[in-house]
Amino acid sequence: MDKLDELDRKILKIITKSARIPFKEVAEQCGVSRAAVHQRVQKMFDNGAITGSSYHVQPKALGYELCVYIGITMEKASMYNQVINALKQIPEVVEAQYTLGAFGILIKVFAHDNEHLLTLLNTKIQAIPGVADTTTLTALSQPIFRQLPIETKL
Repeated sequence: MDKLDELDRKILKIITKSARIPFKEVAEQCGVSRAAVHQRVQKMFDNGAITGSSYHVQPKALGYELCVYIGITMEKASMYNQVINALKQIPEVVEAQYTLGAFGILIKVFAHDNEHLLTLLNTKIQAIPGVADTTTLTALSQPIFRQLPIETKL
């Protein structure tokens, strides 16, 4: 991944605040052509600096009332790929991190209710070969949800 220059950062600062802003407006704010903005954004997609452009749907609007973080202890660290591949098959698992510390993997999971969570834990997550133990933390609210700040001065 290439390092971002000041113009890239300026473009990102604008489009991360409003992904629906027309490139024409971005170009005007940056003092460059619309084509330059388009090329820069495409380059950032191509080199992996930008990894997606999507709408964020509130889980509660889809009937998911619980957000939990589950720490997974594996039988052996060498089972990581096997466990991750199985977790990828569970749609309610929306995020996974390979971690150091108390757990080998930390996942973020959404469930409709406690019964749904219990089913996910007992019949899917804990049933994965290589999962030795799980610890569940329930999120009560999400007071902070943001991107990292994009500084325009290097």
